[in-house]
Amino acid sequence: MTSSTRPIPVPPQGTPLHWQLSAPYSYKHVLVLIAVMVVLLVTGQRTEMDRMVAMSVQAMAKTVGLADDSQVARGLSRVGQAMWPPAIAEVEEVGRIQNLDRQKLPPFSRIEFQEHVEQKMNLETLQMEATTETVEVLVKPFGYVWTVFVKMIETLEIALWGTILSVLLSIPLAFFAARNYSPNSYTYTTARGFISFLRSMPELIVALFLVLAYGFGPIAGVLALGLHAAGFLGKFYAEDIENADKKPQEALEAIGAGKLKTLWYGVIPQVLPQYIAYTAYILDRNLRMATVIGLVGAGGIGQELKGRFDMFQYGHVMTILIAIFIFVFVLDQLQARIRTKLI
Repeated sequence: MTSSTRPIPVPPQGTPLHWQLSAPYSYKHVLVLIAVMVVLLVTGQRTEMDRMVAMSVQAMAKTVGLADDSQVARGLSRVGQAMWPPAIAEVEEVGRIQNLDRQKLPPFSRIEFQEHVEQKMNLETLQMEATTETVEVLVKPFGYVWTVFVKMIETLEIALWGTILSVLLSIPLAFFAARNYSPNSYTYTTARGFISFLRSMPELIVALFLVLAYGFGPIAGVLALGLHAAGFLGKFYAEDIENADKKPQEALEAIGAGKLKTLWYGVIPQVLPQYIAYTAYILDRNLRMATVIGLVGAGGIGQELKGRFDMFQYGHVMTILIAIFIFVFVLDQLQARIRTKLI
């Protein structure tokens, strides 16, 4: 039996070659683009994007002197003036301090008299009048800085333990949520569903319920951060296990290693650098989120921030924001050094 080959036609010598390239875009791409633009226009109008752009442009024009007034510029200027300078000292009325020993004041503290102007109603004329009162106060020059520092340490501790809890929950979840290591499809689906459930519950909502169960304090904050972060770490850990190089795993399986030994010696060394990076990111995120969940009573600097904001003490708010920035920056630098040594 002979096989026949079909000759490839060759154009005569001197005949120009014509290349035909297919169009990179078709009418389907145009229709999709139009549909996306329509969706953006509709949702942009519903979320007042046009008003946001107009007000932002007006604010920039006011900044450079091209506009007379701007609601945004006026509001930001008023808040900025109220937040500066940051509060450093802590002042307490002597009459409200129990068992104050005037001979043994806190370090660097002093007692002085300050005048306060208050608006009070004159019972005879029924008019509001300004009255000046002299109050004896205890001044701690760096008292509020110390208060914020202590609260930030508590916030860092909440973030740290929330991260530890999320790692402890994520390790078994990742094993069962990895398709190539999960015992069966039922455990795989259950683990994936539980991870999605944890990830879909915002920390603030979880903290609200946990405050009702555990009361005000750091317990609710640690649990809220740990449960939510476990949803992210479980997903990241499981996907890295599934995407690990198969060759080391096949070599270990060929010599009779079980699943756990294959995972420990063939997968973990590959994914460990990514795991460290994921965990460091979660710690950084938990530090910032610990501030937010503190607003609902879950401990940390958030409670202090909400209290000062409600009392319109924006100088104290500025001090807290500066402290949060410093802690996040220092933590990021430490994480960079640790990753450099471990990876």
